[in-house]
Amino acid sequence: MSAEIRNAQRPDPDAELVAIADYVAGQAIDSGEAYETARYCLMDSLACAMMALGYPACTKLLGPVVPGAEMRDGVVVPGTPYRLDPVQGAFNIGAAIRWLDFNDTWLAAEWGHPSDNLGGILAAADYESRRRLALGRPALTVRDVLTAAIKAHEIQGVLALENSFNRVGLDHVLLVRLATAAVTTHLLGGSHEDVVNAVSNAWIDGGALRTYRHAPNTGSRKSWAAGDASARGVRLALMSLTGEMGYPSALTAKGWGFQDVLFGGEPIRRSQAYASYVMEHVLFKIAYPAEFHAQTAVEAAMQLHAEVAPRLDEVDRVVIETQEAGVRIIDKTGPLANPADRDHCIQYMVAVPLIHGRLTAADYEDDVAADPRIDALRERMAVTEHEPFSRDYLDPEKRSIGNAVQVFFQDGSKTERVAVEYPIGHRRRREEGIPVLQEKFHAALAERFAPRQADAIAAAVADQRGLEQMPVHEFMDLWRA
Repeated sequence: MSAEIRNAQRPDPDAELVAIADYVAGQAIDSGEAYETARYCLMDSLACAMMALGYPACTKLLGPVVPGAEMRDGVVVPGTPYRLDPVQGAFNIGAAIRWLDFNDTWLAAEWGHPSDNLGGILAAADYESRRRLALGRPALTVRDVLTAAIKAHEIQGVLALENSFNRVGLDHVLLVRLATAAVTTHLLGGSHEDVVNAVSNAWIDGGALRTYRHAPNTGSRKSWAAGDASARGVRLALMSLTGEMGYPSALTAKGWGFQDVLFGGEPIRRSQAYASYVMEHVLFKIAYPAEFHAQTAVEAAMQLHAEVAPRLDEVDRVVIETQEAGVRIIDKTGPLANPADRDHCIQYMVAVPLIHGRLTAADYEDDVAADPRIDALRERMAVTEHEPFSRDYLDPEKRSIGNAVQVFFQDGSKTERVAVEYPIGHRRRREEGIPVLQEKFHAALAERFAPRQADAIAAAVADQRGLEQMPVHEFMDLWRA
């Protein structure tokens, strides 16, 4: 054992721990675009949660950790009657937001869904707002929630730009735990030192394996993993507020730190300062509940539906060109065991719109998947990497997510090659996308609430200034079932 590993001298905190704490505890956000986008993110995420409540596979996991363990005047779980402690509240809200794979996305060296952090942010803010109110102090406002969301997006997204955790087998939700721990420590009144301590513990937790996202083990854990990570972030935040110690070289300790143990000895890299870049550029998944690397493939398939659907028996092959990441993550052959398997299979996500001219969350369920035409079409598909798509995917000036689909028939005829580079949720298509996001939001409200309650929620979120000034607990009470 080297002298460096044996030396018990406690070092200064790792630079990245300090940088995160500096940003969370001390940096103001002055981007109007970021706050407006954060409002849309809040709307979209809660719409996803409301839609998820229609699925028993999701709702069976919600509620207190054991029956009866609810908290009087606790955190509201939107769309339900539950009132929970902030840790279990974070799990509930986070799992519902993520369940249908329909919330916002960030794609880089690592991918993920920054709005996963809203489970912890809303739970911590609701809890802290009610606690302050009971003490006769001013409650937190929704602007505090939006600020925390901007900063959580930024921490998760900027660290994802250059650090590929998936390449060492770790799931991206470790960044959710990290970002949630940082911003909720601050929301709950923690100091700069408390943020450093919470974040150090988040790194030491390591990361979940990606086993549940890949064949042959794909399963529903991928729908609750982010809720679990966000809840863990809140738990670490609450622990830090008790004065629980942190670990200053959690990343860099020789032999025992995150970098040596889990990241192949590579340093955690970051080449841009934390600001509001990620929220401004985040990708909304507003048209189709599909893994984001396939969003443009679904758009292309939708364009081909009218031409292909009447000739399904004549299809010779379907060629799908995608990015390298798309090949690695969602190119999947063979039997698909469950909805989680299907919404991470590009062939399935192209087949359904070619056949039916749609792709909804219900299309991943067993009754739709039993249609023999889907697997028959999948068997005729070839998925290949198109190198220009891969380059533009990583280009910071573009960050496109291109796919192309072309169908060839047995008589030698073929469709045009339909290529779509930017999905409707991309920043370059905001003007086109926001009305679709709003339609998604209002449809989700109508599905879950009576008209009077749906109208009250819609009125609250429609006004940027008014929403930002609203106390968090009043906002959350609007969503009680």
